[in-house]
Amino acid sequence: MRLKEEDIYVGLKLVVLRNEPWSMQRIGESLGLSASRVHGAIHRLLKANLIRKDKGYKVISANLKEFLVHGIRFVFVPDIGEPCRGMPTASYAAPLNIDFFETNHLPHVWPDAEGEVRGISFSPLCKHVPKGARSDAELYALLALVDAIRGGRARERNMAIEQIKQKLSTK
Repeated sequence: MRLKEEDIYVGLKLVVLRNEPWSMQRIGESLGLSASRVHGAIHRLLKANLIRKDKGYKVISANLKEFLVHGIRFVFVPDIGEPCRGMPTASYAAPLNIDFFETNHLPHVWPDAEGEVRGISFSPLCKHVPKGARSDAELYALLALVDAIRGGRARERNMAIEQIKQKLSTK
């Protein structure tokens, strides 16, 4: 069994949902994934011990936090490419963009035809990330923090790690 990028995407959505009732169909619709892909992601997250089944599925915050802080940047390395239109990510999106506002650099963006910012392409965890981020600001913030860990410089990574730790400690 090997984790896929979309598994982390689904896991972060579960973090955002907290203990709200949900169905695989509902999560799939909000993330741009089919219910069967969400089911597969849930199965792999269970095997990886990142979630547990307990009157529904619950994120094991300590395990997810450890994976995001220590493993994600080595497992899901981003491709950084050419200028394109898209959605800002990493330190160019909230919540880190307040601390890292840079006017002389093109921002990192997820390539997206509906995006309103021109920047340097930064591959998202999976191709459906812009859809999920557009419909959920809290998920967007978590995904941007994860991208700062995946592809940011040391200071950006450290700030993102601190914020991820805080967010997962309160869940």
